[in-house]
Parts: sequence; C-alpha cells; structure tokens
Amino acid sequence: MDAFKLVEDAAMKIKTMEVRGAARIAKFAAETLKRFAELIDKDFDKNTKWAAEKLMNTRPTAVSLFNAINYVMSYSGRNDEEKKMDAIRRADEFIRWVDTARKKIGEIGAKRIKDGYVIMTHCNSSAALSVIKTAHRMGKKIEVVATESRPRYQGHLTVKELSEEGIPVTLIVDSAVRYFMNDVDCVIVGADTITVNGALINKIGTSQIALCAKEARVPFMVAAETYKFSPKTLFGELVVIEERDPEEVAPKDILNLKNVKVRNPAFDVTPRDYIDLIITEIGAIPPEMAYVIIRERLGYTGINYDEIKVSAMHFD
Repeated sequence: MDAFKLVEDAAMKIKTMEVRGAARIAKFAAETLKRFAELIDKDFDKNTKWAAEKLMNTRPTAVSLFNAINYVMSYSGRNDEEKKMDAIRRADEFIRWVDTARKKIGEIGAKRIKDGYVIMTHCNSSAALSVIKTAHRMGKKIEVVATESRPRYQGHLTVKELSEEGIPVTLIVDSAVRYFMNDVDCVIVGADTITVNGALINKIGTSQIALCAKEARVPFMVAAETYKFSPKTLFGELVVIEERDPEEVAPKDILNLKNVKVRNPAFDVTPRDYIDLIITEIGAIPPEMAYVIIRERLGYTGINYDEIKVSAMHFD
C-alpha cells in the first residue's frame, strides 16, 4: 500500500465525516500515523510531518485530533529506525488510551445514574453512551431521550446502539428538547473540545440543551476523555468553530434564492456555568478544573504551536 495514498484517503474520510465522533477521529488518526510510520523507509521526519499536517487540517474544532497527532509526533530517536519504532509505540499508547478511557468513564459516570432515571443525550458520543450502557449493564432500569442531532442525524446512530443494547429510547427532533426536559432526570453529552476555562465545544444544539436543563434544574453532565481538553486555549487561542457545506442544511432551490444566506455551524459553545460535572477517565470533576487537567494531565507548560512536534503528554 502506498503510504501517502493511505494518509490522503484517511484525511478524506475524516473531512467528509465517514469517520466521525471525537474519540473515533482521534483513534483513527493515531492508527493512520502508525501505519504510515510502518510504511515509510526514508526521510522519516519530513514525511511524518507531512502526514501529520494533512490529517490536522481536516477538522479544525475537535481537539482530540490535535492531541492524538501531537502525542504520536512527540517521538524521539537518534536515527530514522529508532524514530519509527518510537512513533509506532506512541501510536499504540494513544490507541490504548482511547479504548481504556471510554471504559473508565462509563464506570465512573454510571455511579451518577440512579435506578429509574430518564436520561437525555445529544449526537452520538461514545463516551456518553458508555455511561448509559454501563448503568444499564449494572441492572439499573433507565430510559433515554435522544435528539436527532440535525443536520447529519447522528442521533439515529445513537438510538440504534441503544436499541441493540436493550435500552428503551425515544427519538425526538432537536427543537423538542424543552418540551421533554421536565420528564428528564439528567442530561449526558460528549465533548469535542473543552477549553481552559471549562467551556464545552460540542455538536451544534448542545448549548441550547444546556440552557434548557439549567432553566429546568436538570443536571447537565459531560463525558469527556482528558485528550479532549485543549492546550491551545491555555495560551489564549480561540477554538475555531467549523462551518460545513450549506447543502447539508437546505436544498439547492433554497440556496439559489436571492437575499438568502444559509449557514451550517457544526459546533457551539456551552459556558461552564451550565455544566454541573465533567466525567473523565481520571474522575468526575467540576468544569473549573479544566486548567489543572491541561497543565498536569496533558503536561503542557509552554508550546510553540508553529511546530507539529510538541512536548509529550503523560500516559498512564
């Protein structure tokens, strides 16, 4: 297999959302860099930097992609062979991190779910679903209200997963969230990025759900692996909110109308004041602890973001 074609294909799969979901994107990027490293036999630094940049430019909002690539690219070695082996080792470590973190989040988060709870969720977060599935496997009788999550309808994936798990689930349109909020005991969503001040960047519509939950006094919890916390925001950088093709939202006859603009942001920002708890693989924390996660867990103290290769994160 051609190494460069491998990366080109992987980048296209991420960009077109054939591979989607922050955790899945992160794992897929690490797997791609691992395979690329195995195939490259010369100019290792130059070629892996090209591959990293190609993958990095696909989805600007999901920090999991950034952290996955930076983790693998923090390899070291005295020659190409040593660098290759270390990059492969680091890719395996990150892949293991993704797999184990989701399980731990499920175990920790399930303790916050009481028997008889009705849980609302949004989009198709593997971390949030891990909490719900784990609670169900513990024998707790729960029900789920899942949004469609337009315009890509990730909620349809969620209801299929929950149905297969044997969990009763109700699918609703996004605009019906407040109508059903009074029937809900808690909200659990995933995360694409968490900033240094504890704000959440997640699938468009999340902030409205959080606002409804706060108004109705329903606990709003976020399930997020620590690699979804953003080191860039520690140094003042703002998170870029990706806007996707308007054709995902409206047909061409609408797009062709005069004086009509159609916008399609993929994410929105939920203030930390709307978040009761962030469930990570190292424990359930208040959003105010985001700074500690970035400094202590991810190990970022000073970074030149013009370079792909940066200081390594800690991995347990």
